[in-house]
Amino acid sequence: MTPKRRRWLIALLLLGMCAAAALWWWARVPVFDAVQVRQGPLQQTVVATGRVDSAARLTLGSETIGTVAQVLVREGQQVAAGELLLRLRAHEAEAQVHKAQAELAQAQLQLRNLQVVDAPVSAQALQQAQAALQLARREHERTQALVAQGFLAQAHLDAAGNALAAAQAQLRSAQAQHAARQAGGTQQALAQARLQQAQAQLQQAQAQRQSLDIRAPADALVLARQVEPGDVVQAGRTLLELAQTGQTRIEASVDEKNLALLQLGMAAQAVADAYPGQGFAAELEHIAPGIDALRGTVGLRLHVPQPPPFLRPDMSVSVELLARQRPNALILPADAVQHSDQAHWVWRLQQGRAQRTPVTLGIQGIGQVEVSAGLQAGDWVLYPNAALREGQRAAVRGPSGERVAP
Repeated sequence: MTPKRRRWLIALLLLGMCAAAALWWWARVPVFDAVQVRQGPLQQTVVATGRVDSAARLTLGSETIGTVAQVLVREGQQVAAGELLLRLRAHEAEAQVHKAQAELAQAQLQLRNLQVVDAPVSAQALQQAQAALQLARREHERTQALVAQGFLAQAHLDAAGNALAAAQAQLRSAQAQHAARQAGGTQQALAQARLQQAQAQLQQAQAQRQSLDIRAPADALVLARQVEPGDVVQAGRTLLELAQTGQTRIEASVDEKNLALLQLGMAAQAVADAYPGQGFAAELEHIAPGIDALRGTVGLRLHVPQPPPFLRPDMSVSVELLARQRPNALILPADAVQHSDQAHWVWRLQQGRAQRTPVTLGIQGIGQVEVSAGLQAGDWVLYPNAALREGQRAAVRGPSGERVAP
């Protein structure tokens, strides 16, 4: 072997030994789970749970005893204001209408008789009484003259006076009867009052009959029907339950520790438990002034501007309210940050060694936090591990399990 070849062989052996030593040293460095600080958008949200609440609950009942004749709607059906929903049958209500109609006809006939028959008759009787009085007065005057001349006895004058008094009384009676039968007179006023009373009784009977037709008081959704055709119902019994359509709200509750993050008008995303893949927008419109001391929660009410078709009253929903957001934040998983004495710190990998590094946190998202000071994008942060010590050599394992640094 020539000296030159010997030197090359020695160099290769030395190089192999160095590589083996480096590999041995590298293999002895403990490997820890770690994550890199990344830069991106981050949102801090508040999560609440609640239920869908309709604008108003409407309970429709019966005002009278009756039998259900027809039920024209089904549960889950949308109905319009004034739409006929249910019809009852009650023979007593029909009988009351017929009776009131007969009494009204009788009152109308009585008033008509006063106006068409009795008034002209009383006018004629008044004229006759006036004529009789004039005749009695002339006869009294003639008799008085004859008695004065001695042609007739005093008895004839007394008889003529009595006849005159009777004619005067008859005229007063005719005048009273005629006045009573005129428009505005006593008899016409009584007849008019009886007519108005009969009309009111008919209206009441008709209203009672109309109450047998149950109609929707507003646009609504039928939640429940409590009766079927043929059922006998009592006054006050619930027949149908409706949820008035219109403004849809969510009544929710959230942990009181999040109260400082809440503001009226906050945007939110809601998801119904029955339709987890179909979120919809909502807006915070009310924060309860008090706290539920037993549960430690505060009540919220959110407005749903465009409720999806599948949304139903009392549906369970989860709500995520957007409290704060950063478009370009330094982000770490929340479980990579450690806490002690109101301070926050992480194990940062610095030149192959673990270094305890204080950090300042910003907003907190779901499982993530913003690092506002102490780290830079791309830094490796070791997850908490009891084996870690300050200055300890360390290597990191990425999310897929491979060793990536140093």
